[in-house]
This record gives sequence, structure tokens and C-alpha cells, in this order.
Amino acid sequence: MASVRQEIVIDAPPEHVWDVLRDVGAVHERLLPGRVAGTRLEGDQRFLTFPDGHVVRELIIAVDDERRRLAYAVVEGARPPVERHHASFEVRPEGDRAARLIWTTDVLPHAVAPEIRVRTERGAIEMKRAIEAAAGKAGETDGQGDLAGWRWQAARFRPPPS
Repeated sequence: MASVRQEIVIDAPPEHVWDVLRDVGAVHERLLPGRVAGTRLEGDQRFLTFPDGHVVRELIIAVDDERRRLAYAVVEGARPPVERHHASFEVRPEGDRAARLIWTTDVLPHAVAPEIRVRTERGAIEMKRAIEAAAGKAGETDGQGDLAGWRWQAARFRPPPS
């Protein structure tokens, strides 16, 4: 599987960032308002509806409060289409009052990794904006605009086991 990893520093307490992420039924309200139009939960499945009406079905694999880790898989409706998708978010303290959000996505086929990287880059920036706005930090940066505290790591391609 190809692995894409994004890291972004969010100017909000780790507890607040985790509270937003773990609220798996409120993606459209708290995490990606405007990007996601609606969220519906059915057991351990989450359905995200986008403004164009497209629906993505995800399986919520784990919500680990102790480790501040959320794992999920896209099982239907992925854009671009994928054979396999598994992703996780982790929230770690960053300094005294900020959090580092780590978003790791493993996908097949390998060829979709560059597009996944672009989408997760954009998504991480949008999440940062929404979470900071909710925490009262909107507009505060270190002079780098929306990219403050953000860095990505290129997709690492791992050959399938022999």
C-alpha cells in the first residue's frame, strides 16, 4: 500500500482538537463545514454527503480516547476510486497550548497516492481553520498564512509482501 502522512500544528488545546475529531457524527458542523454537507451514522458506519450530493461510506474502526486516535476506512464512494483505504488521525500535544494533528492514509492502488496527498493537504488546512475558529484562534498565524505549522511527507510506496 502507498502511505501518505500529513502533519499540521493547530493553535488549540489538544483536548479541544480531540473533542472535534472524536465527534464522528458532526464532521459537517465541526471539522469540515462547507466541504461536507451532512453526516449520518448507522452503527459503526458513517455516511458523508458532499455539497454536490456525492456520498462516501466509511467504517469507523476505532475511537481511542486514551491515545487520542481515530481510525477509519473508506468502503464506498471514494474519490479517486480506491481498492483499499485505511486512515487514522492522532492528536499530540505541541508545546504548551497547541496540538499536532497527524493524518496517515494507506491506499491501493499506489497510483492514487499523489491525488490523496493533494486532498489530505487541503483537508488538513481546512480542519486547522475550522478547529482554530471554534477555539477562538481564527486569523492568528506565524506570518505564513494558512500554511503556518503545516508540513507534509510525500507518499512512501511499499511493495506488496512477496
